[in-house]
Amino acid sequence: MSTSIRDIVPENFAYVILTFCYSQIMLFYLSSKVMQGRKKYDVKYPTMYSDKDQIFNCIQRAHQNTLEVIPTWLIFQLLAGLAFPIPASILGALWVTSRFSYARGYYTGDPQKRMHGAYGYIGYFGVMILTIASALQLLGFI
Repeated sequence: MSTSIRDIVPENFAYVILTFCYSQIMLFYLSSKVMQGRKKYDVKYPTMYSDKDQIFNCIQRAHQNTLEVIPTWLIFQLLAGLAFPIPASILGALWVTSRFSYARGYYTGDPQKRMHGAYGYIGYFGVMILTIASALQLLGFI
């Protein structure tokens, strides 16, 4: 008797998987912008930041900040998605989309414009709350 993934994950979990794929597209995009910036502003590896070009540093920080937060988001997204796949996917897609807005604002060279992606906190904290709800559900509190 073989087990199918459909026997393991909840119905509609495919949306959670697609959200993970969307996040990978976002990471590829941010990474490509750093590679383009390295070429344009002549920042050689392994140098992380430029002493001359603030815009390159903003491009690098948009990518680096996303790399700093995505591991935690991935865990929340997975755990929330196991109990609440559709709401978790919507909130996750909102967070991923906000990272594009965050980066575009940062790429202007004015770090304050990164706040154009602040709406992503709705998605981030939303999946965090759904993760807590998942734990409470497993504990029998809800």
